[in-house]
Amino acid sequence: MSSLLKLSQVEAHIGQFHILHDISFEVPKGEVTVLLGRNGAGKTTTLRTIMGLNPVYRGSITYNGEQITNLKPHLIANKGIGYVPEDQGVFEDLTVGENLRVAMKREDESTTERLEWILELFPDLKKFWKKPSGQLSGGQKQMLAIARAYVNENDLLLIDEPSKGLAPIVVEKVMETILQMKEKTTIVLVEQNFMMASKIGDQFYIIDDGQTVHNGLMGELREDKALMKKYLGVS
Repeated sequence: MSSLLKLSQVEAHIGQFHILHDISFEVPKGEVTVLLGRNGAGKTTTLRTIMGLNPVYRGSITYNGEQITNLKPHLIANKGIGYVPEDQGVFEDLTVGENLRVAMKREDESTTERLEWILELFPDLKKFWKKPSGQLSGGQKQMLAIARAYVNENDLLLIDEPSKGLAPIVVEKVMETILQMKEKTTIVLVEQNFMMASKIGDQFYIIDDGQTVHNGLMGELREDKALMKKYLGVS
């Protein structure tokens, strides 16, 4: 299967700190690739570096066979990569509807179809369409963040910690949604909730201290208790 996204020996700094030392992985089309690792391992920095929010110091990033290393974030987004940041990043003074309209690159038939589909998955967003986003619950804000990334015709979604801080019942809803989205788009998922990650992911890469140290099929990882304990603290 061809790779949609490829990182080769990527290094990145945040200020004076050398955060990513050697990140290499490939993302096959039509699959969910999960980035795993302990807090502070470099997973969020990896997603931000793909999106051009952190500069690449060394190494390369290719998307759809095209070099995107150190392009401006808006140019990377225009190539068809959507990003759901860890902090959700919704505009709290804008309504739900305004948040989604601001995110739209165009208002055409296919965008309308995607919007209708995501509103069926997240009926709360339709219910609170005219409500300021700052008044939504944490789970509803997460739904809005995912919807904003999905509403455009993106071939790749980068989703950072979608279950963070959410109640178990909301985590189930988010997980169910990502499973349905996976039928329509390729996903790179950063997720600390191993149960959720293992149900959604097709393949995994473990990041430790800014380096990719292990990879394989998610089914294999579930059976490898020693590896999970060593790098994830999961027993």
